Amino acid sequence: MDKQLINKDHTGSVLCFGELLFRISLDAGGNWLKNNAVPFYMGGAELNVATALALWNVPSHYFTSLPDNHMSAQIVSHLKSKHIDPSKIYYHGNRVGLYILTKGADLKNDSLIYDRANSAFAELKPGMIDWDKVLEGVSWFHFSAICPAINQNVADVCKEALIAASAKNITISIDLNYRSKLWQYGKSPEQIIPDLVQYCDLVMGNIWAAETMLGIPVETDLHTIGKRDNYLQAALKTSEHIAEKYPKCKAIANTFRFDADAGITYYTALYTGGNFYSTIDHAAVKIVNKVGSGDCFMGGLIYGFYNNLQPDEILEFATLAAFDKLFIESDATSKTVEEIKKTTIIQ
Repeated sequence: MDKQLINKDHTGSVLCFGELLFRISLDAGGNWLKNNAVPFYMGGAELNVATALALWNVPSHYFTSLPDNHMSAQIVSHLKSKHIDPSKIYYHGNRVGLYILTKGADLKNDSLIYDRANSAFAELKPGMIDWDKVLEGVSWFHFSAICPAINQNVADVCKEALIAASAKNITISIDLNYRSKLWQYGKSPEQIIPDLVQYCDLVMGNIWAAETMLGIPVETDLHTIGKRDNYLQAALKTSEHIAEKYPKCKAIANTFRFDADAGITYYTALYTGGNFYSTIDHAAVKIVNKVGSGDCFMGGLIYGFYNNLQPDEILEFATLAAFDKLFIESDATSKTVEEIKKTTIIQ
């Protein structure tokens, strides 16, 4: 592995590619029916990353697909107010995707309902996008495994983008987000994701996502043992496996979040330059919102590598950003770099 990490001259912008989504947040008790009102948020994994980076003064472009109508114009105006450059957005189709999630619930359980079929993004096809134009002025391209989970056409568009970005020597990152409810078009993640990861410089996820998407096995009794050292050892093995199988990959990050009646425990790990780093435990008795914490961690990694910070600094900042996000209601962080660095470990 290259000992110089991801240290290209990142003078261009970071382009985040993914589907913009509306999140409807229902309360668990059903009061939304009585009140005829529900909290409503705009997000999507890659937009959450773009929002964080723009807030942290990293030049941030967001590339998605939207219908060409007045609502999209309002969305674009909102993105601009967040200092996110929306100029590369592709306009076509008729609708924006959304999902419904009970407040405080996890994106992986039955409280999640998707309504994304036939959205503008879901109707993207290879050959639609002029990637040379989209990637102009870009030095970092980020996407997540949510995109190729939508359908085969979008998966093919992702590969099209990665080929174009690689040809321009653009740094590429992927978040191995696994959403079982999205993989419904006859392909398993393991049939699609490895073909995309081969282009990536930075891979972020967790050991179980790597098992599902890349076929890297995790010991079956790991949860039974339930020890931090065993989890971190598994993360090291997974990271080494990824680094060996995908030579272009220079950094692999893993997150660990454990929910229990007594509260939440969170820590992370980073493998880069042949070295393995991990954080201390971060703990909280009660959190506000689980949505977007991983996106914030991803944004923190990109921020650190973009600014050529040291690996331990990168991991520490990304972890603090992700942990702090658990106490923010909206999908993306609203905290500056300075505020995040002041985050307390136990809340």
